[in-house]
Amino acid sequence: MRKSTNILISGGGTGGHIFPAIAIANGLRAQMPQANILFVGAKGRMEMEKVPQAGYPIEGLWISGLQRKLDLKNLSFPFKLLSSLVKANQIINAFKPDVVIGTGGYASGPLLYVASKKKIPTLILEQNSYPGITNKLLGKTVSRVCVAYEGMEKFFPKDKILITGSPIRKEINKLKVTKEEGVEYFDLNREKTTILVIGGSQGAMKINEVIGEKLDDIVKNNIQMIWQTGKASFEIARDYSESSAKRNYIKVVDFISRMDLAYVVADLIVSRAGAIAIAEIVAVNKPAIFIPLPSAAEDHQTKNAMALVKGHAAILVKENEAKEKLVPAINEMLETESNRLVIVQNLKRFKHPDATENIVNEIIKMMN
Repeated sequence: MRKSTNILISGGGTGGHIFPAIAIANGLRAQMPQANILFVGAKGRMEMEKVPQAGYPIEGLWISGLQRKLDLKNLSFPFKLLSSLVKANQIINAFKPDVVIGTGGYASGPLLYVASKKKIPTLILEQNSYPGITNKLLGKTVSRVCVAYEGMEKFFPKDKILITGSPIRKEINKLKVTKEEGVEYFDLNREKTTILVIGGSQGAMKINEVIGEKLDDIVKNNIQMIWQTGKASFEIARDYSESSAKRNYIKVVDFISRMDLAYVVADLIVSRAGAIAIAEIVAVNKPAIFIPLPSAAEDHQTKNAMALVKGHAAILVKENEAKEKLVPAINEMLETESNRLVIVQNLKRFKHPDATENIVNEIIKMMN
């Protein structure tokens, strides 16, 4: 009698690590309904809540990242790392995985390191154009590295790399909603051009400040806006919109649960440049102005956006230049249809509509 298939997955810290991990788990479950899938995360991080909500069990490691500047928290790091290596070893010995998958985050380091030392097939997903420290180190020992960008042999052994793209939500990957549905959902004017402003699920304080200060300059000439602020900026953004002469054209929300409807109505997107944000914007084929988070590890958001900018598939505005350059960039994009058409055409070269399926197939191949 053949033993059951056991799959161990680690990814967390941010939605950009968690949701691709869940997408991969769902893809594996669709092909192998009887497989046992267990997640491993970092205690106290958002994966400990989000993964069970998606229907999967999760174990927690006592692990956190190294602070990039002098910080007393770094004193506990060696103890956390040792504890996590011991716990990862115990989980692997008890669960006996056929394959171990990492999508980034603190917990994936110890887990994938232990698994690779035990000669268990291992795969990591690197969605950014510039990998984090954990994945750069793991790339030397794991079996396979799935990436979203070309040119990643600068960071990983060439023979381990497979270009798959980033797994994204099904409803975004293949939009099945209509613009009419989006207009009705957000109570928009059908005749106006729509700008969608998104800073990630937590919002983006600096982007929100610039948008607020320049609101009347942005929302003019038959333009309306869906402004996703995050909880921290919601009240401030609402105050800005209430004092704006164009307040009827501004829809302020702290979180958008129906991103498919937001994307389908958007004529232009202003966004941070995280891997998931870029993958979704590429998938929905919409022109975008990216304002990367400058404090992101290794400045990877700027590097992500630059990959598209070099391919004439996006516009980049630096955060510290946004007050001067964001409104002119928006105006140029909306007033010059040829600019938008060029970007939309060039975005197609960055599309990976079968990313989840390709990663799942590679995992199954590794197990066989």
